[in-house]
Amino acid sequence: MNDTLPKVLGLRHQFVERGYTPYYSTKFGDAYLGDSRDLLLALPDKSASLVLTSPPFALRKKKSYGNPDAEQYVEWFRPFARRVLEVLKDDGSFVLEIGGAWMPGHPTRSIYHYELLIDLVRTVGFHLAQEFFWFNPAKMPGPAQWVTIERIRCTDAVNTIWWLSKAERPKASNRRVLQPYSESMKRLFKKGYNEGPRPSGHIVSYKWGADHGGAIPKNLLAISNTASNDIYQRSCREADVPLHPARFPHKLPEFFVDFLTDSPDDLIVDIFAGSNVTGAVAEEAQRSWLAFEMRQDFLEGSKYRFGLTVNPMLAGAPAVAEKAGE
Repeated sequence: MNDTLPKVLGLRHQFVERGYTPYYSTKFGDAYLGDSRDLLLALPDKSASLVLTSPPFALRKKKSYGNPDAEQYVEWFRPFARRVLEVLKDDGSFVLEIGGAWMPGHPTRSIYHYELLIDLVRTVGFHLAQEFFWFNPAKMPGPAQWVTIERIRCTDAVNTIWWLSKAERPKASNRRVLQPYSESMKRLFKKGYNEGPRPSGHIVSYKWGADHGGAIPKNLLAISNTASNDIYQRSCREADVPLHPARFPHKLPEFFVDFLTDSPDDLIVDIFAGSNVTGAVAEEAQRSWLAFEMRQDFLEGSKYRFGLTVNPMLAGAPAVAEKAGE
């Protein structure tokens, strides 16, 4: 029996007591259909190592997956955040991938995601460990009116990622996410550095020439969202099941899973799971995971990521789970 199973199984009675059973289960995790505000209450305090999610953005156009207005976004999100803070271990992290939005009818930007960050730190009590930025080189030009028609703005190709933590020193190691050295860096290893002071004030010593197995990553993550033939998309097309319209690429959660967790005992939770990319990444990394999603069609289709049998009728029919007690 896998060592992580008791951890996941040990949590199930907490959910059963609130009227929930797993929508589906895998070797390392459970997916639940329901409102995260209620599902989070089933988790014991200080039980999760990483909450990694991408909530609905406050976009100017309403999407099929639902998205709250920018004006109400901070208040809407705060109950989720307060409970996330409680379920995190003392060295745990909350990673929030969230895109910006344009003001309706105007070529100016909303600052709702920055207001959210301020609220998460000053009101809820998180620390901002570091801000990351996801650059999607393949992002389509938009909004069309400002970018391709009037040509007064540039393509919006970067989303913010807030890495928040419960303590000032959450568990993390950039040694687990080292990047391949550039060719110029490899040449420097052979030739050696010119030691001495630099105009920047840095003092270059012989230590700069040490090969550490890879380069420390920057906080700008350049990851194209162009996958079109993975098992999820291929299976959805074959079964005529609608794809989730706002999936983030596999490599994005993979970076943070590797960076911020290191053990099968680390529990990873996605509170807006969608097509459950986070769960699939955690499964591959042999981490325990939980996925919460309100829409049955999204959760049903996400079974394709794990080779599970999918009911195309359920996967193609939008249905929102009622919050417990409603």
